[in-house]
Amino acid sequence: MSRRTQTRGDCVFCGREMTRTGLSNHLKSCPERQAAIAAAEEKSSAATQPLYHLLVRAAYSSAFWLHLEMKGSATLKDLDHYLRAIWLECCGHLSRFSVGGWRGREMSMSRKIEDVFGAGVEVTHIYDFGTPSTTLIAPVAVRHGKPLTGKPIYLMARNKMPDVACAECGAAAGYYCADCLIELSEWVPLCEEHRDEHDHDEYGGPTPLINSPRLGMCGYSGPAEPPY
Repeated sequence: MSRRTQTRGDCVFCGREMTRTGLSNHLKSCPERQAAIAAAEEKSSAATQPLYHLLVRAAYSSAFWLHLEMKGSATLKDLDHYLRAIWLECCGHLSRFSVGGWRGREMSMSRKIEDVFGAGVEVTHIYDFGTPSTTLIAPVAVRHGKPLTGKPIYLMARNKMPDVACAECGAAAGYYCADCLIELSEWVPLCEEHRDEHDHDEYGGPTPLINSPRLGMCGYSGPAEPPY
């Protein structure tokens, strides 16, 4: 899949559009985020705990990424659930976390986030051992305070759908041909006009593009939405 190397996303607090790296810096000082934190400190009855700003990115494409804030008391199982919902789930495949990649040390899903993400630690998540999707997770910052949500994770930013050009005319594409990918190993994005003219349908034919690094793998069809 042809993807723009610098996808952009919006800060959920102030709406500013930036690159992945820009948001890593921006979220540390965003006035609207600081206001949300101050409001939680004043009004929330939740316990104070370490809260981890995690950068989550697809291992083999710079186009797909997430900025999450996660409770230190939450577990890797909570993170696995979130990644499956927003990016990965298709057929109930197995998954694992490790330090050091596929051959690295596997970690129990019951481990707490505060016991995993020390300074400089990068964790690998692999979903589906047959047609694997590999995700890298690393801490950006840690703050101590009250969480912004009752859920384990708060989504602070994610990439927008990458720009993809139609293989026929160069216009913005909203589809790809599943038949071409499966039968010919060819990535053929299509605009709406050329989708209607594309005569393939044995394996689903023209299929909507979805904002997920698992697009085109193992019949993945989304919805690629956050679970909360």
